[in-house]
Amino acid sequence: MSGVPRAGPTATLGGVTSPSSPADGGWFITIEGPEGAGKTTQASRLEAHFVANGIAVVRTREPGGTRLGERVRELLLDGGEPDGGPPGVAIDPLADALLFSAARRQLVEEVIRPAIDAGTTVVCARFADSTLAYQGYGAGVPLATLRALEGVATGGLRPDLTILLDLPPEVGLRRKAPGDQTRFELGFDLAFHRRVRDGFLALAADEPGRFAVVDAAASQAQVWDGVRQAVGRLHRDRMPADEPDQPAQRIPR
Repeated sequence: MSGVPRAGPTATLGGVTSPSSPADGGWFITIEGPEGAGKTTQASRLEAHFVANGIAVVRTREPGGTRLGERVRELLLDGGEPDGGPPGVAIDPLADALLFSAARRQLVEEVIRPAIDAGTTVVCARFADSTLAYQGYGAGVPLATLRALEGVATGGLRPDLTILLDLPPEVGLRRKAPGDQTRFELGFDLAFHRRVRDGFLALAADEPGRFAVVDAAASQAQVWDGVRQAVGRLHRDRMPADEPDQPAQRIPR
């Protein structure tokens, strides 16, 4: 298993500020990470960054992004009973995975693939790696089962770049305001969230060419620099290269 080298705190951004438009279809960029890592914030900043540089972009999320997906999101993330009471019977982890996969299939077919085919870049907060991390590493569903579901749901679509916002679960869970807590904050213990984080890091180590790991416990400026640095790698990958591709970089605290 390959490690993910870490960049020094003074790593430069090079040509990241003005990335070229993708040459053959839009880029597909996913942002992953445990609870409280700042995925929505960084997805929004990345969308604004592309718009400012004249690149067509669509920002979406999982679960959600379509009418069906948003309905499934309500089922999956609701932290309590319809009457406002405490959470009821736990959802089976495989049932969770099936629901996430159904929402994912609709998002791919309705939003992501048409946008990419039209030359539009897609930035998605969470995608299939979250199911592997949460329902697989966290809840114990066999990874082979989840990867089979992923293949059906995505039709083989894979991100060009996955930015993993990494931080200890203790830090991330403290960041979530009570009104923003979902079933995954309210119904799962710290050990579960530690397994989820370890799962994300294992996935990143297995695919260093796709993942860029950014220390989400660092300052907001450092996190954003790490995100932009990762996007710059996509730009370089579409250009003739004299050196081998470099694995993901990480901005430390």
